[in-house]
Parts: sequence; structure tokens; C-alpha cells
Amino acid sequence: MSDINQTEPIRIYTIPTCSDCHFAKRYFNEKKIAFIEFNCEEDMKYAEEVLELTGKQIVPTIVIQEKVFIGFAENLNEISKLLQ
Repeated sequence: MSDINQTEPIRIYTIPTCSDCHFAKRYFNEKKIAFIEFNCEEDMKYAEEVLELTGKQIVPTIVIQEKVFIGFAENLNEISKLLQ
């Protein structure tokens, strides 16, 4: 596990029907990277947090320390480099 994850788990905002969300969670689990999932469908406050973070309501929204990513697949290279 990299230092970035030991100090602060990744936050990932999801909904159950999002395939990109499932892809992100599977990737983090396979790499043994700690994350906390916030289900925007179960609790609207998480959807509001996504809107505050991004100005949009798009999942997955992934927060790694102070860096915010909208979507996973299109940000995979940058996320992978950040977590090395």
C-alpha cells in the first residue's frame, strides 16, 4: 500500500448502477488501496458533497487527498501514477 493511502483513504462517491463506479472499486480492491465509499443514492448529503466538490452531479467522483477526479476510466492513468 502506498503512503498516500495510509495517511488518508480515498473517498469515492458512487451509485449502485454505475459501471465505472464498480470498475473503480474493483481496481482499488485489487491494488489493496484503502477507500471509503459514499453511496449518493442512499444519502442525498453525499450527492450534495459531489455537487460542492465538482459543480456537477457525476459519479464516480474520486477524492485522493485534495485532488478531485470526475469519472474513473478516463482518469485511470493519472490516478495510477498518483498512487505509485
